[in-house]
Amino acid sequence: MIVDRAIYRNGLRTAEEFGPAGLGEASETGAAWAWVALDRPTEQEFATVADQFGLYRAAVEHTLQLHQRPRLERYGTTLFCVLRTAHYVDESETVEFGEVHVFMSSGFVVTVRHGVTPDMAAVRQALESRPDRVRRGPVAVLRAVLDQVMDDYAPVVAGVEADIDEIEDEVFNGSAGAPRRVYRLSRVVIAFHRATKPLPPMIARLIDEPLFDEDERQYLRDVQDRASHLVEQADAFRQLLQNILSVNLTLETKSLAEMSNALTEMSNDQNEVVKKISAWAAILFAPTFIGTIYGMNFRTMPELTWDLGYPFALALMALAGICLYVVFRKQNWI
Repeated sequence: MIVDRAIYRNGLRTAEEFGPAGLGEASETGAAWAWVALDRPTEQEFATVADQFGLYRAAVEHTLQLHQRPRLERYGTTLFCVLRTAHYVDESETVEFGEVHVFMSSGFVVTVRHGVTPDMAAVRQALESRPDRVRRGPVAVLRAVLDQVMDDYAPVVAGVEADIDEIEDEVFNGSAGAPRRVYRLSRVVIAFHRATKPLPPMIARLIDEPLFDEDERQYLRDVQDRASHLVEQADAFRQLLQNILSVNLTLETKSLAEMSNALTEMSNDQNEVVKKISAWAAILFAPTFIGTIYGMNFRTMPELTWDLGYPFALALMALAGICLYVVFRKQNWI
């Protein structure tokens, strides 16, 4: 829908209200310039404005297609600029992306917003409070929109930095949910990188446009530096998250290795215990076995016909036990 439309003369907004036809006529006279702001317009709503200002059909089609990367195109005397906006949502640790499309010529500017940012009403009010800037014409609007978009990137950068700090603490504290946060935040950083990476070359092209004087070009160079810094920060975030993921994997691998070593030691200890139990069981089993044989009730039992039967049996039991003890002792079982 059309949220606002106005004509500006001598740095001030005129009190007279114009319809769409009046806006087009004012932009053609050169005595004033017109600004029309639309917020998520329908195809019919935008077609009305496009016809009034003679916007190219190709540019109109691009405006109705969302999820575009930042770009700058020239259609005749009209510049078409696409900017990606970003809004950080702290509760969900996500970034909501939107778009601002700007059509600009020497006599008019049309802004089309898709998303929650930037606040175009605030942009308009801030610009109208500076008549010296309004006198510069439509380029002042593009400058104000660029300012707001770049300012809105700052909370995104701060939010991502805070999330990365928290994730680093979680990784070193052994939190199981840290890898999930890393992957989720990595997707956000990649999307932010895609939104900012085309900005420096796009602004470089904007600097060469004849609509801008030297003062505006100097300002655009500053914006280009800010955009380049944003791209560098996004690259640094991506690398840092990759390093965090690698560290987390290393810590998990180390933890698994330590656990495996502990289990191996436990198994070895159990084996030693089993060996000792088995050895003593075998030592005790030999006398028991001999005693069991001697305890059978049949006529040929030694003690019935031989006086030394019991001492012999006891000596045999002791000898068997001692022999087994010596054997197991040499094998380090006991």
